[in-house]
Amino acid sequence: MSNRRSRWPNLICCSSLVLLFVSGGLAQSGKTLTNADVMEMVKKKLPESVIVTAIKTTPGNYDTSAGELIRLNGAGVTENELNAMLAVGHKEGEARPASTSTDASSGGGSVKSKMPSVVVNEGKRSSELKLERTQLAQTKNKPTSMGSLAGDSAVTHAMQAGINTASWDAAMHMNSAVGGTGMLEGGSIVSGMLAHRTPTVTYVWGVSGVASGNVVHSASPSFDVDFSRTPGVSPDDYEPAIVKLTPAQNSCRIVGATQAKADASASAAADWQVYSHYLEERVTTTPQKLGAGRFKVAVSQLLPGEYGVVLRPVSKTKKFSGGDVARGQGDGLMFDSIWTFRVADDAQ
Repeated sequence: MSNRRSRWPNLICCSSLVLLFVSGGLAQSGKTLTNADVMEMVKKKLPESVIVTAIKTTPGNYDTSAGELIRLNGAGVTENELNAMLAVGHKEGEARPASTSTDASSGGGSVKSKMPSVVVNEGKRSSELKLERTQLAQTKNKPTSMGSLAGDSAVTHAMQAGINTASWDAAMHMNSAVGGTGMLEGGSIVSGMLAHRTPTVTYVWGVSGVASGNVVHSASPSFDVDFSRTPGVSPDDYEPAIVKLTPAQNSCRIVGATQAKADASASAAADWQVYSHYLEERVTTTPQKLGAGRFKVAVSQLLPGEYGVVLRPVSKTKKFSGGDVARGQGDGLMFDSIWTFRVADDAQ
């Protein structure tokens, strides 16, 4: 994750001077750092070490809600920088996740929150996959097969939409259904809601783009999955799975689908059994549980194609808040998260 942007590896002296200048200047100015300041430093391509030190040594007022962490990650903020922000503290007025457990790797003390992560292993080569968030679309058609969903123009049009967030945010605060056209909030899309009634519709999870940028050349990779310190969730409620993704009309890849009332995603109540009748193409895997929220997942043989590592409830009867699923926070963040990869045609 930390290799996604330039780190000026050959300019150690220059980096040190920048570090002294930035941290010293911020301290003298008495400025309180925010999410926007961190994103600006990332945009200016300051070295990761400089940004982490600035976060640690300067007063900060950060929004570390799950949805905001996803947005920061998408803007190029690295795992080390995110963890530094989490360590400083949450946004004023936001509750800090309670935990009395210890971090074995640090020899004790409070466990620090951390976003879920996945590392793919191909023999002696390992690399971290980028955390992505699925998009959520609606269609009136029943989920008879992944192929039928991929051919549904309502789904693919919704996945390509990029609509203003204001009306969706307002509806979420009012805990009401959204009428009219589709809405987009932080990457989640909900289209075709009807204000005057609540028919049963099909919710479809997908991921944008026709192919993953992560190419795997082994037909039998393994994965290290860690969601042990995800804020606001119980890690024992979930386990990792690998699903085959279905390309849809050169616009997106379908992950899965389920049926529910059209206003399910606008409810704050945890009463939606998203996974009880969920349609997806799961791959046979051999997961090894190493601890709460920590797994090693082995795959015997994968054919060339598009895949994703996902997090699924251990119990199919687990209930979700539709609002959390639509906004990608708490348990919704877990269900919406995906790490995509493509198995190459020449994989062995």
